[in-house]
Amino acid sequence: MFRPIDHQKTANAVVEQIEDLILKGVLHSGDRLPSERDLAEQLKVSRPVLRDALKILEDRELIEARRGGGTFVCDLIGSIFTEAVVQLISRHPSAVNDYFEFRRGIEGQAAAQAAMRAAPSDIRRLTDIMNRMQAAFDADDPETESRLDVKFHHAVGEAAHNVVLLHTLRSCYRLLENEVFINRGRLYHFPNARSEVMQQHWAIMDAIREADPMGARRASEEHIDYVRGTLAETMERDQREQLAELRVAKSK
Repeated sequence: MFRPIDHQKTANAVVEQIEDLILKGVLHSGDRLPSERDLAEQLKVSRPVLRDALKILEDRELIEARRGGGTFVCDLIGSIFTEAVVQLISRHPSAVNDYFEFRRGIEGQAAAQAAMRAAPSDIRRLTDIMNRMQAAFDADDPETESRLDVKFHHAVGEAAHNVVLLHTLRSCYRLLENEVFINRGRLYHFPNARSEVMQQHWAIMDAIREADPMGARRASEEHIDYVRGTLAETMERDQREQLAELRVAKSK
């Protein structure tokens, strides 16, 4: 990951390299940096130069030293919304629809750009994630499948090679990981939902692999439309069941 500093072995050259890794999403929030000795060796700089660089990065709130625990990339993503706004949105179906509308646009753009810009390593990573997701599906392991689902969407965002889009998506996916707007248990219990979602992910993957931006955008948008529609239908079904139960209880 880290390259030897081959010009003016200064702290600023080290800072620029680590900042670039953070900006481009190679280093993630919470990632632990190598030990001072190992990092100095990888960068081919003296330890005093490295310490100066780490101090600059710490002053810029990009990394943090934890007592007895090493040096880590700070939590740079945060959340799009405060917790109060998240809870407010989750209580209002119209706002939840706005969330899906936002995701539809931004993920469609990410998929299209990934189809145009994905490097061979991006394609290999996406294929590996999809193969593992398919294996989890075949093994009837929805927990692993769900985790890889989020990982796949992260990887598509990274394959788009747009740093602003990447960090926006990472913030958005915190809500996805926490199931603020998507109850995966409810989604996966809908008839054929798991198989439909799996096929949709493969459609996105195939379009990116085939360098088909229009197809990738369309597949991504259709995926979001399906999830939004299915969750709305399951909610309506649950509400009808609750009403029916009330009527049965009253008639006794």
